[in-house]
Amino acid sequence: MSEKFIVHPEYENIATHIKKALKNFSKTGEYVVRGERNDIKKITIESTVFNVKKFKTPNAFQSVIYRFFRKSKARRSYEYALKLIDSTIKTPFPVAYLERFQGGLRESFYISLHLEYDFDFRTLIHEPKFENRDEILRQFTQFTFQLHEHDIHFLDHSPGNTLIVKKESELYDFYLIDLNRMRFEKMDFNKRMRNFRRLWLSKTMISVMAKEYAQLYGIGEKQVLERMTHYSRAFQKSKNRKKLRRRKH
Repeated sequence: MSEKFIVHPEYENIATHIKKALKNFSKTGEYVVRGERNDIKKITIESTVFNVKKFKTPNAFQSVIYRFFRKSKARRSYEYALKLIDSTIKTPFPVAYLERFQGGLRESFYISLHLEYDFDFRTLIHEPKFENRDEILRQFTQFTFQLHEHDIHFLDHSPGNTLIVKKESELYDFYLIDLNRMRFEKMDFNKRMRNFRRLWLSKTMISVMAKEYAQLYGIGEKQVLERMTHYSRAFQKSKNRKKLRRRKH
């Protein structure tokens, strides 16, 4: 079995410790997520806390694709995180990634600094009376606008993938996670509006966010409201239809 291990220069001094933790992943640290697709663990090395994401083992076909034709999810996560940081977009700091090959890709890991956050975007959906909700939505809209202005198309822009840290004076920082599905491309108006669709926005949330985005983009609020609503509702209807079909079967 061969492997590729890339570590950020700032963490080269503990590279051997990181690699050892990955080798003993099943016995090291504590689970944050134990899922059907991926596992995430919190691991402490030399008094620093890291998050380690182990991606699901690909099937035989996918393993060959990831070996020879496409970058692995771990590598993409690491490289995309560096691109985000270069664009002043926040994400937990990328530390390293590891790929193990046996014919094709067998295992892959992405390591980032652990982030202590206050809540994620889902909270704003489920708690309509959440303190300062409208202001947080406005600042989140500004954050998304900056993504679009930097030609970043985050394909998984969904409620669980933005972590929010409360600062002083009603200011908030937004951190993107689950980074492996991105495109770096010019974002026209329709792409920008469609990029909001996975956030499961209510009518009230769309109203607040459309007004803010219209001001930032220099376009009529009515146009933004209509397009954002259109893409959001189409996505929600599609997902709900799929749920109904699954229940029937």
